[in-house]
Amino acid sequence: MGTATGTDARNGDILGHPRGLWWLFTIEMWERFAYYGMRALLVLYLTKFFFFSDEFSYGLYGAFTSLVYLTPLVGGLLADKYLGQRKAVGFGAILMAVGYFLLSYGGPAPQPVLVHDGHSYPMEIVEEGDHVQRYVLLEDGRHALRPNSDGAIIVENSDGSVLPAELEKGSYRFDAKRDPFWVDMMFLALAIVIIGNGFFKPNISTMVGALYGPGDGRRDGGFTIFYMGINLGSIFSTILSPLIAVQFGFAYGFLSAAIGMALSWIINEISTRKLGDLGAPPDPELLKRPLFLGLNREWTIYLLALLSVGFVWLLVQYQKIAGTFLIGSTIVAFIGVVGYSFIYCSRVERDRMLVAVILTMFSILFWALFEQAGSSLTLFAERNTDRVIEIFGWTYEMPAGQVQVFNPLFVVLLAVPFSVMWTRLAAKGREPSTPVKFSLGLMQVGLGFLVLVWGSQMSVGPDFKVPLIWLALAYLLHTTGELCLSPVGLSMITKLSVPRLVGLMMGVWFLSSSLAQYAAGLIAKLSAVETVGGEVLDPGKALATYLDVFWTIGLVAVVIGVFLFLISPLIRRMMHGVN
Repeated sequence: MGTATGTDARNGDILGHPRGLWWLFTIEMWERFAYYGMRALLVLYLTKFFFFSDEFSYGLYGAFTSLVYLTPLVGGLLADKYLGQRKAVGFGAILMAVGYFLLSYGGPAPQPVLVHDGHSYPMEIVEEGDHVQRYVLLEDGRHALRPNSDGAIIVENSDGSVLPAELEKGSYRFDAKRDPFWVDMMFLALAIVIIGNGFFKPNISTMVGALYGPGDGRRDGGFTIFYMGINLGSIFSTILSPLIAVQFGFAYGFLSAAIGMALSWIINEISTRKLGDLGAPPDPELLKRPLFLGLNREWTIYLLALLSVGFVWLLVQYQKIAGTFLIGSTIVAFIGVVGYSFIYCSRVERDRMLVAVILTMFSILFWALFEQAGSSLTLFAERNTDRVIEIFGWTYEMPAGQVQVFNPLFVVLLAVPFSVMWTRLAAKGREPSTPVKFSLGLMQVGLGFLVLVWGSQMSVGPDFKVPLIWLALAYLLHTTGELCLSPVGLSMITKLSVPRLVGLMMGVWFLSSSLAQYAAGLIAKLSAVETVGGEVLDPGKALATYLDVFWTIGLVAVVIGVFLFLISPLIRRMMHGVN
C-alpha cells in the first residue's frame, strides 16, 4: 500500500472540501470536548471538593486560563521552525490526556474546619431537603451554625465552654484540612495541560489553513466547518461532563475529559497515513541531528517542555507572579509597537497600527467579562439560580456546570444567520466597520449582565434563587456580542498591521487575550463570598454581592461600548480605507 501525500490530504471529495479537513475536524472536536468538559467543572471542583475559598479559586482559574492562552505563542514557534505541526499536535495531545487523567485523581476529600482562636474544629455539611445545614463538631456533639446580619456566627446550643455562643466577625474563618500531596498533584495536572495546550492549539488550526492553496475560495467555508467541530465538542462535553460529575463524582467528570483527549490523540495517530506530509517538519534532517547530551533536536524540545512543567507549576500557584508578568509584558508590547510606529512607519501605516493597538485594548475588556462564564457565572448558577426545568410534567435540574452549554449552543444556532446578515449588509454597503462591531460586542456583553441583574431583581424567589431564563438570556447576549467581535479580531490584526510586523502583532493579540483571562479572574474575585465546605453561608448576601458586581461591570462595558461607537468614525478614518 502506498503512502499518502500532502496532495491526497488536500483533495476535495467530502462535501467539496479536502478529506484532511474531516480528520482535523474530529481531532479538534475531541480536544475541545476535553477542554470544555474540564472548564465546566474546574471552579466547582476547587470550591466544592477542595473547599478553597472563592477568591483563591477565581485567582487559580484566571492564572490557569491565562497561561493556556499564552503558551501557544511558544508552541506555534517551535512547530514552525522545527517540529512541524503534526508532531506538535501529537505531543500536546499526550500531555493534555495525562493532565486530565491526573485531575481525575483528587485523593481523599478534605475535612472542612472552623478556625477560632488558633484552634481548628471539624465541620459537617448536611443537605436537609432543599436546605444545606452546617454543623461544627465539638466534644459534646454537633452544633448548627447560623449567620447573623452583622457578620457574626451563632453557634446554636453552645454553653461557651469550648466555643462562644456567638463568634464575632473577624474572630473566625472557614478552611479545610487538605493533603498537600493531592493539592500539588492538582497543580501539576493543570501545569501539564497548559504545556500540552501550547503545542496542540495553534498547530491544529495551522494545518487546516495549509489544506487550502492561495486564493482557494473554499478556505473560509473550511474554517467554518472546523469551528463547528469546536462548538460541537463544547456542547457535548458541557452537557455530559457536569452530569457525570453530579451522578458519580468529580473524578469521573474529569475522566470523561481525559478519555476525550485520548480519543483525539488516537485519531491524530490514525490520520498520519491519511494526511501524508501535511504538517510535516520543515527540515527533518535538522530535527534528527544530535543537539544536547546525545539527544536530537526533537527530543531536546520534548525534554525542555517537560522541564518547563515545573516552572508553570509554580506560576499556577503564585498567581501574582503570572499576573505581573502578563501586565508588564503587555504594557511593554503596546509601548514598543506605538514607538516603532512613530519612528519607522509612514503616517498611514502609523495610523493603522495605532488602530490595531486601540482595538486590541478594547478586546481585553470584552474577553475579561465574557470569560466570567467559567468562574463567577458558574458559581452564581450553583448558588443563586433555580436550574429546574419543567416541560410537560418532565422535571430536570441542570448541574451548575452545564449552564455553560448555552454559549456554544447559541453559537451553532446563530453563526450562520450572523454570517448571512453581514453578507447582505455588505452587499448593500451597510456592513458595520470593525470598530463598530467591537463596540456592539462590548455593549452586548454588558447588557447581558444588566439583563441578568434586572431579571433577578424582578423574579428572585424566597430561597434567593433566580429563574434560569435570565442566565440563559445573559449568555445569549454574550454570544451575540462574541459573534460581532470575535470573527473580526484576528482579521483586523492582519489587515491593519505593517506586513513586516504581522507576526509580532499576532503575538501581541494573543498576549492581550492571555491578559484578559487573568483580568477575568481579578474581576471574578470581586464577587467572592464566604463559604463553608463549598456552600455559601448566607445565600441572600451572596445574591446581593453577585448582582452588585454584575451591575457594575455591565454598566462599565455598556458605557465604554457606547464611547467606542461614538469615536468609531474617527477610528475608521485612521484605518485609511481598511474595513
